[in-house]
Amino acid sequence: MRKWMVLLFSILIVIFIFLLGMKYFFPHNKLVHDSEQEGLNEQIVLKFSHVVAENTPKGLAAKKFADIVYKKSDGKIRVEIFPNGMLYSDIEEINALKENKVQIIAPSTSKLGSLSSKWGVLDLPFAFPNYEAVQKGLNGKIGHLLLQSLEKDQMKGLAYWTNGFKQFTSNKGPIIFPNDIKGQTFRIMQSQVLKSQFDQLDAKSIQQAFDITFQSLQSGEIDGEENTLSNIYSKKFYNLQRYLTISNHGYLGNVVLMDQSFWNKQSEQTQQILTEAMAETTAWNQQQAEKLNEEQLQLIRKKSSIQIHELTDEERKVWTKKLYPLYDKLAPIIGKDLVEEMKKLRDQYDH
Repeated sequence: MRKWMVLLFSILIVIFIFLLGMKYFFPHNKLVHDSEQEGLNEQIVLKFSHVVAENTPKGLAAKKFADIVYKKSDGKIRVEIFPNGMLYSDIEEINALKENKVQIIAPSTSKLGSLSSKWGVLDLPFAFPNYEAVQKGLNGKIGHLLLQSLEKDQMKGLAYWTNGFKQFTSNKGPIIFPNDIKGQTFRIMQSQVLKSQFDQLDAKSIQQAFDITFQSLQSGEIDGEENTLSNIYSKKFYNLQRYLTISNHGYLGNVVLMDQSFWNKQSEQTQQILTEAMAETTAWNQQQAEKLNEEQLQLIRKKSSIQIHELTDEERKVWTKKLYPLYDKLAPIIGKDLVEEMKKLRDQYDH
């Protein structure tokens, strides 16, 4: 018995010496490579979480981005897409990014009001008269100042992606004039500016996660909601609502974000690939968003019996007269300079 124990002990000593020698003579034989020193020798996997369907402007842009990154990096960088709130709700995803549970998110601009009240400028009613105004504002001073506001939270804004303009849906009669919405309960995003709009319209608003909106409509907890046509179509809200108003009363866009510290750890080569891929994707998104919303409006007409009303110019003037006072009322919260910039932009395109 003792001989066997001595033999076993001797074998263990030999193994230990062998492993120690391997570490001494081959110190670079490690499983994880330093990407900054050795380039893209190991595949980098980035988790991209978002809450909308894949057949929306954001969903399609996310897939486009992943494809471009994969090709540009020769498969060394892979972006895994998790749509429909599979990983996190729109309320949870910012914290998930900060904790490095995901590496890329694209929240609606309204959600960023929790980080800085300046983002409320994009929620002002009828702020952007058309898609051209959207690009002028986001690619200019307004967009620059908003991305700058994220630096204190250690977030890097990679791009603005366009979703579209918001419309009203409801089960309590057609919404043509502001009084038609009075007393109704609407689901809205987490935004003080949006809440102020519905207060101005004498309507009740409930701020809740996007992924439970269908359930809230189905149960009758809410009477209606505001959203882009692509979201109304992809989530089949049109099956639960009787009335749809093409109002274009608000803008809904997204900001593609990464954690700044995570970004800083990436090699220059990786950063360059991601930056180039994002620029290509954003240009593509800007071309596709308007087209996709229009196509899906036609699909809603074909697939449902929902009654659709498009605001006339005269009806729109009634709405703007009711809601424009919010610009001055909310300026102290958002920032007077930003609100003035938005007013100038709005008036430039609103003919």
